[in-house]
Amino acid sequence: MTITVDTPRTFAEFTKLIDTEDYLNFFDISYDPSFINVNRLHILKQFSILIKQVDKAFPDLSESERLEKYKLAFQEAYELFKTSSPLETKLFKVFQDVPNNVVLLDDLAQEAETL
Repeated sequence: MTITVDTPRTFAEFTKLIDTEDYLNFFDISYDPSFINVNRLHILKQFSILIKQVDKAFPDLSESERLEKYKLAFQEAYELFKTSSPLETKLFKVFQDVPNNVVLLDDLAQEAETL
């Protein structure tokens, strides 16, 4: 979907958005394309978590208020990955699971400190 200045900023249009760039253009947020290329999945995952929180905390918002909260949530998700790595945020299951047959370097360092 291509968002233009003529695209109505309605909830119906919001539900049609697919790409990270669509959300950024819809919310009129400036962005660095190279940053998006590296972090797009993590930004979208964090955004989905944040909009669920918005919906739960503010169930009675008007459409325009909801979209403004969503814009703030998207900005927060975008900014998060400027200061944190995907590994630090551990949004995806692959980052949360610790294999049983692996010794982490952090564990070895902590063990060495106690000796």
